[in-house]
Amino acid sequence: MTEETPGFDEKPDVPSGATPDDAEPQAASEEGAAPAGDASENAGLVAQLDQVRSALGERTADLQRLQAEYQNYRRRVERDRVAVKEVAVANLLSELLPVLDDIGRAREHGEVVGGFKSVAESLESVIAKMGLQQFGKEGEPFDPTIHEALMHSYAPDVTETTCVAILQPGYRIGERTIRPARVAVAEPQPGAQTVKPAEAGSEGQDASDAEDNAGTKESGGPDEG
Repeated sequence: MTEETPGFDEKPDVPSGATPDDAEPQAASEEGAAPAGDASENAGLVAQLDQVRSALGERTADLQRLQAEYQNYRRRVERDRVAVKEVAVANLLSELLPVLDDIGRAREHGEVVGGFKSVAESLESVIAKMGLQQFGKEGEPFDPTIHEALMHSYAPDVTETTCVAILQPGYRIGERTIRPARVAVAEPQPGAQTVKPAEAGSEGQDASDAEDNAGTKESGGPDEG
């Protein structure tokens, strides 16, 4: 048997022609190569992550823009739908205005009676539910945006252009005027001075006081004692 020599330690293989000291730098270079490879791999992952984040931001912006366009489209469609409905209702009710005028004239002459009365009231109830409103009253100021003057005159008892007679009532739906009220208007007399009620009362009181003073003077005044 071969006996091991005491105190003999095995050393790593060393290439022929190399000294034992040459093995240590080689091992150190192998150990330093591993961290450099990890850093390069991490840099690649960070670059990929940045690309993914950039793509995600672009897709999110596209989605938000698409959602805003869709919301605008929905509002526009709803607005157009309401406008089309209002125009259709206005056109339908415009065709019924002559019928309403006939009913109004018949009511003025007391001819809305019996079955005709129930039909007239039913028709007026239906058009009221559809939003049709009648306007135009005697004594209200003349407004050219809702009134159409067919007759003109002067009156001493008005202080501004006033509707003194309603020849045909006006109709509107909401803020839309279907037909202006056709009226007769009166203006103040040319050159007439407008006197406010308070001033007129004050002038009347002054005139009354003046008459009382004149009567006192004519009667000689009170007797002196």
